[in-house]
Formats: sequence, structure tokens, C-alpha cells
Amino acid sequence: MRETGWMMRLLGPTEIRILADKLDLRPTKRLGQNFVIDGGTVRRIVRAADLSPEDVVIEVGPGLGSLTLALLPTARHVVAVEIDPVLATQLPLTVGERGLGDKLTVVAADAMRVSLADLGGHTPTALVANLPYNVAVPVVLHLLEALPSLEKGLVMVQSEVADRLAAGPGSKVYGVPSVKAAWYADVRRAGPVGRTVFWPVPNVDSGLVSLVRRDPPETKATREEVFAVIDAAFAQRRKTLRAALSSWAGGPPAAEEALRGAGVDPSARGEQLDIHAFARIAEQKPEPAASPDR
Repeated sequence: MRETGWMMRLLGPTEIRILADKLDLRPTKRLGQNFVIDGGTVRRIVRAADLSPEDVVIEVGPGLGSLTLALLPTARHVVAVEIDPVLATQLPLTVGERGLGDKLTVVAADAMRVSLADLGGHTPTALVANLPYNVAVPVVLHLLEALPSLEKGLVMVQSEVADRLAAGPGSKVYGVPSVKAAWYADVRRAGPVGRTVFWPVPNVDSGLVSLVRRDPPETKATREEVFAVIDAAFAQRRKTLRAALSSWAGGPPAAEEALRGAGVDPSARGEQLDIHAFARIAEQKPEPAASPDR
């Protein structure tokens, strides 16, 4: 019999450990495996994700299925991307026992390499995931780029990473993740998560991050060109932009000219600029000097 709504039987600590023993599973730090064992937490994540019955969700790192089981009654379909082949094989069985197998597609792949063509004909509109701490930022940025159909997201990440993703200009933790995420979306903190809701218990707290897709800045520069400026600006974040962008521009005078052309003070530092300013700078990159005739 199909279970619906919040009456879905979720995985608690006992069920998680039974499954782990059955699979002879030993969570690894290499794959960032910390499984949620608290039903209240996964329900909270799904509520905060603000899904509609028409949403197609992509979930990264579903693990044993704690969050997956809470997502399935709410969304039209869930595409779960799991790199661990043992877990990827078990998840459809766990879901099938609850009568919702037709709403789940499992993709055994690395989320850092996945593309729309890998998702079995499904077009995701929402990203909802408990992301492995060690790859959270690159996974978010990759999926926002590779899946332009994504309209929104709610991800659980290490608390420090959540702060960085949601930081605005002028913040001490504002940096490359903050600016690059802002290219794609409005990003904000959506609440804290304690460490005791996981097995095994991590040595850090977690946080929820909400993403709402918006258009990138209007600019003649490509995304790659803008991101190159961001990388250069924060590679030496204590330096002024005139100095930090010297290699990018071809020398300090050229960097200063580009910055002034973009309406940016050359003595400013990267943490003071928003994504629009970085886009303006990228438009001002000097042309390479012509090689002298021999």
C-alpha cells in the first residue's frame, strides 16, 4: 500500500543501523558520509525547500534514503545521484518497500560530472540535498551551471560553508564561493542544524542554505571571464585589487586602468565588491600586447 504525505515511514536511528549492518557499511570521510537519523530534521528540510507537486528534485548523496523518503510524497519525481554503488543499489529497494519506486530515479554517478543527459529524461527544478562537506561548494556551483532548469535549492552543508555561500560584500567570510554563487542565485542562510542528528556524529555543526535562481549580471563578459577575475582577486585577498589583478591584467598599471574603467577604486579589495562589479572589471580586461616583429 502506498504511503502518502508526512505519514510516510521515515528512517530512524534503528532502521539506519539495521540497513548499515545489512550492507556492511562503514561511513567514510572520503565520501563525506554522515547520514541523517532524525525524522524531524528531514521534514524541516522539505518544508524549507518549499516544493510544489510539480517539482522534479535532484538530490545529491542520498545515502540510505533518509531525506529521499521525505521528498518523495511532496515532489513529482526525485532524481537521486549517488556515487557509492552499494548505496545506489539499495536505495530503490528501500523506496520500493514503501510503494513509491515509480517516483524515484537513481543515477549512480559523481555529482561533479553529472549532466542533464545523465538524468533519465527528467529535468530538475529543485536541488535538495544533504551535501558531503568536502565537495559542497563545487557541487552546488557545478549543478547550477550544468542544470539551468534548477529554479531553487535547499542544501545542508557545514555551518562554515553555509556562512561563506550566503555572505555578502564586506563580510569577513565573503569570498570566492559567495561571489560565484551570486552569479546564479540569491543565497541566504535558512537555519542551523546540530551535529547530533547525524550518524556518525560529525565534529562540526551544519547549516541550511536557500538558493533562488536569478539571471546573471548583464555583461558582455562570459561567465568564465568573470570567474577568472574573482579567482585572481581572492587569491591574494589582503592585497589591493591593483596588485591582486596584476597577473590577470598584464601588470599593475593595466590592472589600475581596467579597474578605473569599471568604476572600481584600485585600492579596494575583493571582499568589498559584488558580482556586478566583478562583471564590469571582466569587461575591461586589456587586450594582450602584440608580439614585436622579428
